[in-house]
Amino acid sequence: MSEFDTPPPLDPDARWPTGLSIRARTPDDAPAIATLINLPGYRYGTLRIPHHTPDEVRKNIENQSSNSFELIAELEGRIVGICGLSRFPNPRRTHVGSIGMGVHDAYHGRGIARALLGEILAIADRWLNLKRVELTVYTDNDRAIRLYERNGFVKEGHLRCFGFRDGEYVDAYTMARIRT
Repeated sequence: MSEFDTPPPLDPDARWPTGLSIRARTPDDAPAIATLINLPGYRYGTLRIPHHTPDEVRKNIENQSSNSFELIAELEGRIVGICGLSRFPNPRRTHVGSIGMGVHDAYHGRGIARALLGEILAIADRWLNLKRVELTVYTDNDRAIRLYERNGFVKEGHLRCFGFRDGEYVDAYTMARIRT
């Protein structure tokens, strides 16, 4: 299967897609992560620019802050998604974390993002005792916005001209989930 082939349908009743595993990323994952983050659809939903190299990704992994937690989703031996959580180091903001995520272009709508988000929020809640988790999402990313809202995130602000993407400025929402 090439990286752009559509995978077989998944069981709609499964918590996670059959065969999906979620784990911490490692330096050995750098080539596969570079391939993933260079996909046009993946990049379109992030602030990344094109053409990341495996060495660049490896250095980022090796120099990861102790306040950052990075998970990958793996299916059929392929990395199909990434989700990261960064806890703020400022003593007055240690109760807050920020997340970012992305899914392989050919695996959208298959439960990968839901599984990654669930796992990263479990770390935030059960291991880091974070009160607030926040994120930014492009205003045209309806699928992601619905996922975040289903997981307790609410829109807190509209950031005009937030990022420059594919030759034009785009807006984003700030969203947050406050754990009660």
